[in-house]
Amino acid sequence: MTNTTLRILALAALLSSGCTHAATQVAATQVAKDGNYAKVPLEKEKVVIKVVQNLTRNLQDFPDINDGLAHNLEQMTALTKRACTEGKKPDFILFNEFPLTGYSDGKREEKLKFTIKIPGPETAALGKLAKECDTYIIFGSYARDDAWPGHILSLNAVIGRNGEVIEKFWKTRNVKNYQPGMEIPTTTIENVYDRYVAMYGEEALFPVLRTEYGNIAVSTVQRDTMVYNAFAMRGVEIMFRTSTLFSKLDVMATASFNNFYSAMSNITFPADSQWAKMGGGSIIVSPTGEILAEDPSNDEAIIEAEIDIGKLRKGRKIPDYPVDVTRPVFEQYQQAFPLNHLDVPIDQLPDSGAQMKVLMDKASRWKAK
Repeated sequence: MTNTTLRILALAALLSSGCTHAATQVAATQVAKDGNYAKVPLEKEKVVIKVVQNLTRNLQDFPDINDGLAHNLEQMTALTKRACTEGKKPDFILFNEFPLTGYSDGKREEKLKFTIKIPGPETAALGKLAKECDTYIIFGSYARDDAWPGHILSLNAVIGRNGEVIEKFWKTRNVKNYQPGMEIPTTTIENVYDRYVAMYGEEALFPVLRTEYGNIAVSTVQRDTMVYNAFAMRGVEIMFRTSTLFSKLDVMATASFNNFYSAMSNITFPADSQWAKMGGGSIIVSPTGEILAEDPSNDEAIIEAEIDIGKLRKGRKIPDYPVDVTRPVFEQYQQAFPLNHLDVPIDQLPDSGAQMKVLMDKASRWKAK
């Protein structure tokens, strides 16, 4: 079956399910010409963000995957209850990139076993906590989806105060040349772009969740300023981030350049790990890049900050980016890897980071001379 056929079938399935808004979304105005942006009235002027950093065990380390999920869910439950009972009542609780699954090695078929479905039993359990605490719970996870067989997705889930999963944010793109001899083989929007847009619409490229506590989005992307520029153009006021081994400077500068609040949750590592010095350091920053809360240690911790969304909104417009003056340069730019480079038949999906590098080297438009 060709990729074109797959895209046609995906779109047909979407339309037959009654989700006929896809075409409307493609034509929708995503950025207002006058610098304003869509929002809903605030329930209150100030909201409390809490960020959890903790050590997550990889599902691969357990003899039984279900035991591993139960262990990690129990840990998330305990930390959520702690966040809800210590300090100020939270309006948002942010966890790291993979608090339920951890990171596991192996080939694609094996790694798929260490993913979860969203929504699923784990989000249902966390949803009960969100409802009891009257808070949003945000976390990342490696996930699988029946609509994307064989693909390992990197998603960020938002559970609402009603206990339901109200949004799933796909990772926009993976960092390239992360380690010698390999590339990250997870599926992102960039590498299945056409099929993603056909299924979910263009507004889902940089979705904004307009809540009674402010406009939010969630991303695991690192060192990609233009991704966050796009989110800011869409009206994001609080940018939640879940990147492992992140750069504090990246978070501070991105918040300042885009005039939004931002919070980053990192995992911690065992004290004797080679990665221990890169663990923890979770932060919450202001729209000027000022650190509002931080735990620089590699220890389990919960940090919090009360932010004034009402004050931020007064007279606020999206940032004034130099799009017109830079357009002649950007129109001539060609990124190294084309869109859709992972939109291949299931049996051709790369099994490992090494195979992903082979695939991307072949697809690269920046050939060595």
